[in-house]
Amino acid sequence: MSMMRHFSVALPLAAALVLGGCATAVPPVEVTRFHSNAVAGWAPGTRYSVDAEPLGVAAEGAAPPSLEWNSYRSAVERQLQLQGLAPAPGGARAPLKVRIGFDRASHESGGWRSPVSVGVGGSTGSYGSGVGLGVGINLGGGSRRMTDLQLSVRIDDAATGQALWEGRALTAVPAKAPANQPSLAAAKLAEALFKDFPGESGRTISVQ
Repeated sequence: MSMMRHFSVALPLAAALVLGGCATAVPPVEVTRFHSNAVAGWAPGTRYSVDAEPLGVAAEGAAPPSLEWNSYRSAVERQLQLQGLAPAPGGARAPLKVRIGFDRASHESGGWRSPVSVGVGGSTGSYGSGVGLGVGINLGGGSRRMTDLQLSVRIDDAATGQALWEGRALTAVPAKAPANQPSLAAAKLAEALFKDFPGESGRTISVQ
């Protein structure tokens, strides 16, 4: 009798832990990267500077970077430095110019995000087909409000303006999930984007 009582208590507890783990799990990130052969020639300590203008924003009438953009900048710079690159001192010239952009958009679960093109050196591809996004997120109960999160990074040759490396990382998370917080989202997307840097050019992968 005592054993049955313990079992009846343990079962709901185990179920709660499983459901709690599912609710807080971070969804996979879809990553696509393109790069030229010059990337392999970067020596450790090569300096970079970050463009203060967010990627994809026109200079004319552009608003200053937001606090959320600064979260993405910090996350990207951490990954750059883990790859052996070094930030240029304030005002100093650097051979690499880094441009960072992010985007968030809301939709009901089951929605679909249209493809976006990305390319380096004339090669183009598409990502964001929606395949794999939201997998394992909807646990039932009908549609849920979701947030699409996207990080875009481009590394240029500062002297010529030629793109040397470009990548996109995107995922979809429940709007009320901890993973939707700017600092957590930025860290997750940046880590996925720079996984096994520079990555296989032109290939889309899913990073858990």
